[in-house]
Amino acid sequence: MTMPTLMLLGAGELGKEVAISAKRLGCRVVAVDSYDDAPAMQVADAREIVSMLDGDALERVVRSHLRPGPGWFIVPEVEAIRTERLLDLERAGFHVVPSARATNLTMNRDAIRALAAETLGLPTARFAYAESAADLRAAVRDTTGLPCVVKPVMSSSGKGQSVVRRAGEVDRAWAYAVSNMRGDRPRVIVEEFIDFDYEITLLTVRQRPRVAGKRLAEKDRTIFVRPIGHRQERGDYQESWMPCPMKPALVREAQRMARLVTAEIAGKDGAGLFGVEFFVKGNRVIFSELSPRPHDTGMVTLVSQNLSEFDLHVRAVLGLPIPAIRYERAAASAVILAHHASPTAPAYVGLDKALAAPGVEVRLFGKPSTRMYRRMGVALAVATSAKAARAAATRAARLVRVVPASP
Repeated sequence: MTMPTLMLLGAGELGKEVAISAKRLGCRVVAVDSYDDAPAMQVADAREIVSMLDGDALERVVRSHLRPGPGWFIVPEVEAIRTERLLDLERAGFHVVPSARATNLTMNRDAIRALAAETLGLPTARFAYAESAADLRAAVRDTTGLPCVVKPVMSSSGKGQSVVRRAGEVDRAWAYAVSNMRGDRPRVIVEEFIDFDYEITLLTVRQRPRVAGKRLAEKDRTIFVRPIGHRQERGDYQESWMPCPMKPALVREAQRMARLVTAEIAGKDGAGLFGVEFFVKGNRVIFSELSPRPHDTGMVTLVSQNLSEFDLHVRAVLGLPIPAIRYERAAASAVILAHHASPTAPAYVGLDKALAAPGVEVRLFGKPSTRMYRRMGVALAVATSAKAARAAATRAARLVRVVPASP
């Protein structure tokens, strides 16, 4: 049997953990990104440096490492991909995780929001699209009102997202969104601002129809990780934790919606892990966003349970059995950010102090450059409660400082 090969389209910190999980299961990994020495490249068998918005270059890289058929997988990990070329490759017999349709829909916020709200009837915030500052002003006036949230339709980790509270801020929000978008679509989505009680990520695993030679009933193909609470700033996650107190009825409602939308976009044979985000307000669960891959808030699963989100993703992709998830202890993550911009790799101060704290682990991503507020690592902590774990992770993250390397 040929060794399975995974090609990661996007080689950041999440891709790095996917690569590690895949290598542990005997896979060959090819890491692709637009810059050299990206985190996943540091643990992969091969690397390619290419703009994935260049459809010809993307197809050339895929065909140079993969073949159509079983055991060869294209695994998108970022939004900035010429997704229509993935549809062409899938039609030619290449396997896209979880499916080319899922990737195409979710790489663009307008497409997945339309599917969730208009096709599946999931509750969402009021929303509209804009392709100019004038369009955005009209959408705010006629659809969402103020305050509202403005985001590029294609971006990641909160880039280009802002909250607009006054009419005079709309043009600035448009400029910020467009200057921070990924891809070449000058289009934004503007959403009603929901004053939610809390927000969660529901990691949802869609398995193959057959696992280890056994056909799974449709109801058994979807597995859920316990809800993960998270907090954002500047549209980007800052901390996440488990368990997240949530009424059982609300958990079941979130699971119902997640099962519905992931089954719809993955299709008959699609498999993998999805990060499905929800707002919770009172007794309402409101669909927010969906990523067809491991989620940044799910970094907490590296210490909260026996199978991390990355292990679950790889097992689902390969069609391997997934036993019951065993939750170890309450856990939390807190990001370690850069506060300077530099084209060279930084140094880290305070790592020894952070690791001296009981129950704390640190993952430094190995990014070769910095920019303001770029995620460079994460502090992870376990404790007897989520509150204690959050406090420990936050303290540890603050102890690690990202500084310019000495010449």
